[in-house]
This record gives sequence, structure tokens and C-alpha cells, in this order.
Amino acid sequence: MFYFRLVRGYRVLDLGRWLLTAAAAAVVAAFLLRALGRALSDPPGSGETVERLLWCLPPLVAIAWFAAVAARALPAQRPERMAGLTAAGAGPRRLRLLIAGEIALACALGALATLLLFLVLRNNIAGPTLAPELGMGVPLPPAAPVALLALLPLAGGIAAGLAVNGTELPPGGEEPARAGRFGPLRTTLAALLAFGGTFTELYALRPAAADDRRPLQLPADLGHTSAALLGGWVAAALGLALLTGPLLAGTGRLIAVGRPSPRRLLAGRGLTGAARALGAPLAVLAFTMAVVLTSVRHWVAPGADGTGPVPATEALLTTGCVVAAVLARLAEIRAGRQPGSAALLRLGAPQRLLFGAALLRWAAAGSVVLATGALTAVLGAGMLS
Repeated sequence: MFYFRLVRGYRVLDLGRWLLTAAAAAVVAAFLLRALGRALSDPPGSGETVERLLWCLPPLVAIAWFAAVAARALPAQRPERMAGLTAAGAGPRRLRLLIAGEIALACALGALATLLLFLVLRNNIAGPTLAPELGMGVPLPPAAPVALLALLPLAGGIAAGLAVNGTELPPGGEEPARAGRFGPLRTTLAALLAFGGTFTELYALRPAAADDRRPLQLPADLGHTSAALLGGWVAAALGLALLTGPLLAGTGRLIAVGRPSPRRLLAGRGLTGAARALGAPLAVLAFTMAVVLTSVRHWVAPGADGTGPVPATEALLTTGCVVAAVLARLAEIRAGRQPGSAALLRLGAPQRLLFGAALLRWAAAGSVVLATGALTAVLGAGMLS
């Protein structure tokens, strides 16, 4: 009953979020079932089954991330509906379970659609090209696809349930008392990670001899990457990700430094206030962009087979989920900023002032993302050249 009260009145944005979750789950289910089909077709002891399943983890994590952000955006965008459900007797725990169940249902329906297509294609419909991918000619254990596809609603539902906190979540998704403030210990640790990781990677790429004047010799592929090189890149990427929020806040303060114009003041204060809410999604976007760019560089390298360390379909799905998560967080922040914008318009502020401040704010945020993503990609390119 409570679920139908929540669904009633859904707008295009809400339905689009639900359908996007189901579609992404369907694609990840196809990855999982393909790994299962290849495991059935490969000879015993080939040792590639676990590797194929591991490559399904990035899109699975991306769906869980998108489910968490989308679930957290629902109370922010529909506070009146949450208030109505609370008045009808739904407490914070029931609301959390309700939203988590909705996300889990979308993931389950997407996985079920892919499973039906998988079973139909195995019924001597697919051609010889798809036969190894589907495991045709080999009996299918009934529990195997069910166990694999159960990961999708489980991951989506748990991520959505952990992301929503009905008692503490403010309308804008931000914490006003701590908006834009980052502890010096966290910022220092992030800077040390980024600097230390970069130094470690450059040290691992140094020439073997002191008098060697040749350019840096990079490993041929990821499988031959040294532990120091890989550890340095991971530490640098983590440090840059943790620095995204403080960089956004610092950029906002830099925009409003001195005696700013109203446009600069609105843009700087707005970016500083949204830094905490935007830091994590934009850090994930920058990291995903770096991984995809590094993979594209590997795909176009001479002699590459086109599959790369991250298959193109998985890279596209992961990027789509991360971008959708960022858009959901932006919609959440915009919903929290609407009362202030409406008050400025009532006081006589021109519409072009708010529009110009928004352009300046997002241009600054985009520059931070491009800078961190490009640096992460440059550091990661050393392992895949």
C-alpha cells in the first residue's frame, strides 16, 4: 500500500530513473550470464572463469553507486511525498525499506528480462558465433544463473538502503553546518597520498642505470606491471579523488575572493556550499573518465585486439551510470537551492544573474574534474603503454 502511494504521481524524471536502473541491471546481467556461458563452454581447468567474473565487478559497483545516489535524491526531490507517507504512519525505517525495495525491484526486473532472453537464445536460436557465449550444448545448472543474478537486486537494494537516512537527510542533501568545510587532516592526508603515489610511480618508471639517457621504458601491459607501479597509481588516484571536494571548496572561495561582483559572489558561495555533496560523485566521474581514456589508448595501440583491459560495453555502461549518478546529485542540489533562488527573484534579482552564476559555478567545477581526471589518466597511461 505504501509503495503505491509513493509511485502514484511519479513524474518523467522518477520513471526515467527507475527505467535506467532496470536497463543498467539488464546489461550487467548479460555480462554475468555471458561469463557463465563461457565457463560452461571452456574446458575444465582453463582458469579464465574467475577473471571474467571479476571484470563484471566494475559495472556492478557502478549500478550500486547509481542506486545509492538515486535513492538519496528521491526524498530531496519529493519532500512533500515523504512528509505525506510519514503522516500516514511510515517511519524512517519503513521509508528506507520502501525506497530500497523499489530499487531492488527495478534491478530484479532488468535481470529477469535478460535471463529470459538468455534462455530463449539457448534454445537453438543463437547462431554459432554466440554459441560459446551462451554455453549451448551444455546443461545449464538451474541454481547458477539465479545465484549470479541475485547479486543485482541485493547490491542495488543494500546500496539504496544505506544511502537513505530519513531522519537526518535535509532537503538539499547538504549539511548546512558543515557545507564546504573539510578537515585539515583529511586534506593533508589526501595531498600526501596523491604526492606520494605520483612519486612512487615516477620512481618505478625511472631508467635502470644512472647514465641511461633513453626515455622511460614502460611495461607492455597491465599483467606485467610491477607492484610499486600499481601501488603508486592506486595511491595517487585515491589521493586525487579525496582532493576533489577540497579543490571544489577552494575554487569557490577563490572565485569570491576580494570584492566580488554579485555573479562571482553567488557562484563562489554556491560552489563552496555544494562541495561536500558534489565531491564524491565528481571524484568517481573523474576516476571513471581516467580509466576509460586509458583503456581507449590501449585499444588503439598497435597490435591491440580491441578488447582492452575494460571492454567497450562495460566502459560505456559504467560511464553512463556514473554520469547519471552525477546528474541525480545535481538535481538534488538544485532542489535544495530553489527556495533561495526564489527569494532572490522576489527581491528583484534578474534571471540572467542567476544564470550567469550557474554557468560560472559549473565551469569551475568542470575544470576541477578535468584536471583531476586528466592527471589520473596520465599516471595510469604509464601502466598500459
